[in-house]
Amino acid sequence: MATINDNYLKLKAGYLFPEIARRVNAFADENPAAKIIRLGIGDVTEPLPEACRAAMIKAVEDMGDRSLFKGYGPEQGYEWLREKIAAHDFQARGCDIDASEIFVSDGSKCDSGNILDIFGDSNTIAVTDPVYPVYVDTNVMAGHTGEANEKGEYEGFVYLPITAENNFTAQIPSQKVDLIYLCFPNNPTGATATKEHLKAWVDYANAHGSIIFFDAAYEAFISDPELPHSIYEIEGARNCAIEFRSFSKNAGFTGTRCALTVVPKTLTAKAADGSDVELWKLWNRRQSTKFNGVSYIVQRGAEAVYSEVGQAQIKALVNFYMENAAIIRDQLTIAGIAVYGGINAPYVWLKTPNELSSWDFFDKLLHTAHVVGTPGSGFGAAGEGYFRISAFNSRDNVNDAMKRITEKFKA
Repeated sequence: MATINDNYLKLKAGYLFPEIARRVNAFADENPAAKIIRLGIGDVTEPLPEACRAAMIKAVEDMGDRSLFKGYGPEQGYEWLREKIAAHDFQARGCDIDASEIFVSDGSKCDSGNILDIFGDSNTIAVTDPVYPVYVDTNVMAGHTGEANEKGEYEGFVYLPITAENNFTAQIPSQKVDLIYLCFPNNPTGATATKEHLKAWVDYANAHGSIIFFDAAYEAFISDPELPHSIYEIEGARNCAIEFRSFSKNAGFTGTRCALTVVPKTLTAKAADGSDVELWKLWNRRQSTKFNGVSYIVQRGAEAVYSEVGQAQIKALVNFYMENAAIIRDQLTIAGIAVYGGINAPYVWLKTPNELSSWDFFDKLLHTAHVVGTPGSGFGAAGEGYFRISAFNSRDNVNDAMKRITEKFKA
């Protein structure tokens, strides 16, 4: 008889967002007249930038012309897109990243899980707490952890709590860890990292032979010129870091699917015999075997992001969502709720009022204000007592949701 991967049985019952959907759907079925505003999942709402749409329409027309038709593309992505990414996103910021070190993919979420294919089972793994659940769950699925305890913490992880008490800044671990997940601007807390903070992590990783998985999916929302957008702005990062990026939030590609991963050719890890192995070669082999590349049409849409008009349009899109974040911060503050994030990130992280648990606040918000957010405890034990509100929605919905919340919670 066929057997299963038993590691899946170690996963906590229900991924965070399906559990949210279950509760919301149950409420909607019982209250069909309620207008529910969803500020939970970080999905965009505004249309794709016109420059991207025009480029994709032209690409569709190309596919109808035998001389321009594209079949299988390069697994790593078309060079014309990778060249623009390298120039605009990295080299313009002083990062020593070449187009050949960029891999275009269908999502940074996918890549942050798939990257584990090229790493062994004996690595010690560090994650912040709270944390984007994908980092944890994909390691559980891969068999890199033991069972979860009563708080949902898995044996085999080194958890680095980030709370208001430490300004949502993870402390460098005292012990040696091999793989380190960092996300800045942070999901879910909206916290950012200074160059000094990232330098401390890079120095630690280089001293211990560790690899940093750096998730920069929200870098476009950074407005402070002193904050780094890429870990490769830090000296030494080429020797210890892999960076994940996405077109999902800055250009609205959540449903269109296009992202990228950077694997410097100078990056190595140890084989079982103690020899150094280039990770670029392993990731290239993995992608060539398991991935057929992002479609030509989508890559042309992503390329348009880097045109002059495309840059102006995504800037306007980012500004729109950050204006939403400012409204959320202001109105929650008026309601007497302590808020964090939402300045250089599209997420507002709040302290639940009246000492409510994260899920109790979720239920109260849903049942009294008909507004959906994300319970902090779903991101980890240290997220208990916190709650995430997403700025990704229409202006009317944000204004309406904040009006409802302030009416219910204003002292």
